[in-house]
Amino acid sequence: MLLVQGVHPKRHRELAESKIAEKSYYEPLADGVERLPTALSMFHTTPLVMRAPHWHAQVEVNFIIQGWARYRMSGHDVQFEAGDMALFWGGLPHWLCDASEDLVYAGGHLPLVHFFRLRLPQNVQSRLMQGATLLTKATDASDPLNFARWNEYARSGDPMKASMAVEELLLRIERVRFDPYELLPGPDAVVNAVDGLDHHSSPIVVRICDFIADNFREDIDSADIAQAADIHPKYAMNVFKKSTGMTLNDYVNLMRLSFAQALLMQDEANVLQVAMDSGFGSLSAFNKSFRKIAGMSPTDFRRDVRGRPNLPAARTYPRRAMN
Repeated sequence: MLLVQGVHPKRHRELAESKIAEKSYYEPLADGVERLPTALSMFHTTPLVMRAPHWHAQVEVNFIIQGWARYRMSGHDVQFEAGDMALFWGGLPHWLCDASEDLVYAGGHLPLVHFFRLRLPQNVQSRLMQGATLLTKATDASDPLNFARWNEYARSGDPMKASMAVEELLLRIERVRFDPYELLPGPDAVVNAVDGLDHHSSPIVVRICDFIADNFREDIDSADIAQAADIHPKYAMNVFKKSTGMTLNDYVNLMRLSFAQALLMQDEANVLQVAMDSGFGSLSAFNKSFRKIAGMSPTDFRRDVRGRPNLPAARTYPRRAMN
């Protein structure tokens, strides 16, 4: 042990422990779930290492400006280095468990409504929703400047600037398809994450999220979800609520609502058809869920977005029969 001259070994140890204790950490909410699922939030900061995993119902974009950050994801660990840009689904547990002292990163929490609009390679969206992490090192000197501007615009209070931040960020993410990128880990590693990791990373929850991501537009309930995860419905509801802070029904409705918002951005959108295509069984159920989560009616949302510049069309997801 390296001793400080003139300091007793016991006192030296106490000083070292005190220094460690003074380190600041980020404390996620008690249930690990962050709020405002339909709101875009941008950041450009030096983050605090987290004491526990957290969840948020948005896709997270990270761009490492300097230093490095290590994340513990659902079923895998990954370290991002300076110049890396990453994309992952925040609805699965993730934990910034370690970082360099000089870490500065930028990015945002992208609501699902915008994620569904992304024109990404066919398998990427589904892989991300199943817990994979998209990582690209193909960034350049313009990215730090752009992320700084998007953060400023998103926080400006100016709706036009905030809208431009979203549109430019989406275009930047879509450009990933033209450069080298990788999806970490392979799909088998995500699905077969073993018990013994943090309980938030339970493979049961991964199977549940996987099934919901593939089938939320169908008429599914807790029995269907539990069958897909090979567990009892009551246990499925309990373990999901304990791990995510959300009920199965709330999670399914959030996926449906976000998909519906993306459809409503299209000029030809019909509210009733959007309700059916998004998995809501009736227009009344759609209106009720939409108001509860988005804070407005689908008609008001459609009217609002039509007053903005033209947006890229949402991806079309063909319906398929359930297994």
